[in-house]
Amino acid sequence: MLDSFFKISQRGSTVAREVRGGVVTFFTMAYIVALNPLIIGLAKDADGKYIGGGDAPNLALVAAATALIAGVMTILMGVVANFPLAIATGLGLNTFVAVGIASKMSWADAMGLVVLEGIIILILVLTGFRVAVFRAVPTQLKIAISVGIGLFIALIGLVDAGFVRRTGTGPVPVTLGDNGNLIGWPVVVFAFGLFLMIGLTVKKIKGALLIGITVTTIVAIAVESAFKIGPFVGPDGVNPKGWNLNVPALPEAIVDTPNFSILGDFNLLGGFDRITLVAASLLVFTLLLADFFDTMGTMTAIGQQAGLVDRNGNIEGANRILLIDSLAATAGGAGSVSSNTSYIESASGVGEGAKTGLASVVTGLLFLLTTFLAPLVAIIPYEAAVPALIIVGFMMMTQIKGIDWDDLGIAIPAFLTIILMPFTYNISVGIGAGFVTYVVIRVIQGRRREIHPLMYVVAGLFMIYFLQSPINIWTA
Repeated sequence: MLDSFFKISQRGSTVAREVRGGVVTFFTMAYIVALNPLIIGLAKDADGKYIGGGDAPNLALVAAATALIAGVMTILMGVVANFPLAIATGLGLNTFVAVGIASKMSWADAMGLVVLEGIIILILVLTGFRVAVFRAVPTQLKIAISVGIGLFIALIGLVDAGFVRRTGTGPVPVTLGDNGNLIGWPVVVFAFGLFLMIGLTVKKIKGALLIGITVTTIVAIAVESAFKIGPFVGPDGVNPKGWNLNVPALPEAIVDTPNFSILGDFNLLGGFDRITLVAASLLVFTLLLADFFDTMGTMTAIGQQAGLVDRNGNIEGANRILLIDSLAATAGGAGSVSSNTSYIESASGVGEGAKTGLASVVTGLLFLLTTFLAPLVAIIPYEAAVPALIIVGFMMMTQIKGIDWDDLGIAIPAFLTIILMPFTYNISVGIGAGFVTYVVIRVIQGRRREIHPLMYVVAGLFMIYFLQSPINIWTA
């Protein structure tokens, strides 16, 4: 039944691979259950209130709702779209909601704008516009998007592990470890996990990434037990030798009862009463553009890696994938956890062999279990999980050979797409720079016929996105 429904054999996979891939994807992105509360759960709105309307933060509320929405939407992605793509609160988007939107209004008003953005993007899917834009993008730019995301997630892994850090001062924005030196046991654990996964991958061991995460977590628990390292940021300030996000230790309790009381706490049009129409519209537009193209890039990268694209780079069932992703944006706002979107960490599951929606169902079920098992998930430190991102980043980088570097009209946009994703820590910026540059160069070359009409529209929208600051000043 599973094989027939999810087309497992047809896509050259097995049930075991799909389950394994789903588990690996979950472990690679489970950090969002702990991280999202730290981003939106600790931020105050314009009224000085935390999410839920309290005068003190309640991180458990945000964690439970984050896991619930992620679980439900990821299962829907697997069942409806049959695609190995997991969904959860979007990083970057949640920071923008907390800092750029909620600071100007109440949390309910801010989440109302997120719901509105989800409704608009859903309409764009139902009218076929979102899929049309995806198909209008040249195949080689789609490859560049995939390669850029590969570099991006590799950088995420290196930063989260403390192997690469911001300098804070000086002309160089990032450096090796702490001021050019690798320090602390967590980095050693990360290196152990990375070499373990490299070795298992080279030897083509089934479950290489899952085995690597599990073994490295056990090693991390042993190291913390022996040396009492503590967190990177603790009560006494920053500890550069500490663990990032989670401190690996056996939990006192495994099961905890979730509280979903913040679900449904949103005011759809309340934001327009707190700030000007133009200002509110620009906030919604920013959310829309980031969500629209982040997902397109993620879907392209996962499809390429899983071998689920045709010769034009199009993905079977793209409309259903984008439909669920659009519903996820709305669900995230309605659940008071910020816009939910597709996660590039899904590539770790695909790297484990996943090719169908069964992997997403497994990931989603694990997220639902996490609403009760949050203490268990909290023992996995970044340093144990992110080596998988380095391996997957390499796998995605291999697609670069599909770009014609002799055609400057595609090579320069592809180059900008690839480098700006990791350099700006933003997928949409890389896509936007590539699209705008592609249109400009083709016009200069006199090859306008090669430009799909929708590419002009999208390039124009990205110009508005890049020029938000002067537009805000002009309309103030």
